[in-house]
Amino acid sequence: MSQAQLLPNVTTPDTSAVSSYERSIGRSRISRTRADRPRVFTLCDREWDLFPEVFAPVYSPSTRVAIEFLDLARPHGPRRGSFLEVGCGTGVVATLAALAGHERVVASDVNLMAVANAAVNAERHGVTGRMRAVHSDLFADLSPDERFDVVFWSSNYVLAPEDFTVETPHEQAYVDPGYRTHRRYLEQAPLRTTATGSALLHFSDRGDVAALHRMADECERELRLLAARRVRETEYGDDIVEHLLYEIVPQSR
Repeated sequence: MSQAQLLPNVTTPDTSAVSSYERSIGRSRISRTRADRPRVFTLCDREWDLFPEVFAPVYSPSTRVAIEFLDLARPHGPRRGSFLEVGCGTGVVATLAALAGHERVVASDVNLMAVANAAVNAERHGVTGRMRAVHSDLFADLSPDERFDVVFWSSNYVLAPEDFTVETPHEQAYVDPGYRTHRRYLEQAPLRTTATGSALLHFSDRGDVAALHRMADECERELRLLAARRVRETEYGDDIVEHLLYEIVPQSR
């Protein structure tokens, strides 16, 4: 299990070592190939299947932080409405959303192995009646008129150069060349919510926070900070990383 410790919510400066895309690619390759990579792992007192080539929550705290941001570990009272998890990976967040009571949950990923992984975990936890896993590049393969009360993406927040080419679907979960996917999410996510819904982005200072805000402004979007958590990550060194939860809204709202 990844060793991570929540720290007080105090902003810590970014460093080139923590935000290095080369380092993130290295973390991806180690996580994908290490001999102790499990087929089943435990999170939130539940067991989950982990397929090859899928982002492993056991080696990064980001999934656990996402669960805490969304208050899905031990939700207080049943949830209502619809929930979309973009970049679902193993489908842990989407499955917990369904278990919390969201009536319609969609788990989407551009990685076909992740889609299969999420479907298996939905079946493992008995929520296939409320949750479906779909193969989609962001919103491209969803129905054009489908809207959600919550749209959530725990992003591949490390910025890689515009001309960088990811070699595996697993690397795609770690870096975003030129922030092309982030730009599309900023533009499109608010268009996929219901009238009272929220478009959420889980980011961190492993990414370029200033560049994200500049891009949001270019897309005529406002980033409202809802929560922040500082985490000490010791799986591949000793880093202090600040995780950020933003709501994306049109600037005119």
